[in-house]
Amino acid sequence: MRDTTTRRRFLCTGLATAGSVLVAGCSGGGGTTDEPTDASGGGGGGSGGETTESTDSGGSESKWTQTSTVEMTDGLKYAPKRIEVSAGTTVTWKNVGSIGHTVTAYEAEIPEGATYFASGDFDSLQAAKDGYAEERAGNVKADGTYEHTFETKGTYKYYCIPHEMSGMVGYVKVV
Repeated sequence: MRDTTTRRRFLCTGLATAGSVLVAGCSGGGGTTDEPTDASGGGGGGSGGETTESTDSGGSESKWTQTSTVEMTDGLKYAPKRIEVSAGTTVTWKNVGSIGHTVTAYEAEIPEGATYFASGDFDSLQAAKDGYAEERAGNVKADGTYEHTFETKGTYKYYCIPHEMSGMVGYVKVV
């Protein structure tokens, strides 16, 4: 009986430690590698297809791709994740997968004075969330598209409502 008690204590201690690590990992504050380091939208540029943006990860997701088309995939990603366009450009998001996605701007993560955007043509983040929750409004189905024209310079952060927890987040830098 003594071995059972020791094993139980060991397992409980191990699970408690693992739980603490998980909670600590989920509760991190700012400074994630998904955030652009230049929120003003300035800098970058160049004549190549991609411009390098310095982030902690240093991987391919840290590059700004000059394109006006973003694919939404079954891998729960926007591809490319970071795009750079000139002011006045219309960006098209195309669902190339079989499951639905949204394009929903974080209101606090768009330049001051910029027009809010979300698939379903909502005028606020809360309206987009409510519309999706009530009737899947704003859902871009397979082979569907959503477009938005960016007039205000700066960096915009957006996400997919049903897949935000999976990290489906993207950025548009308007120069």
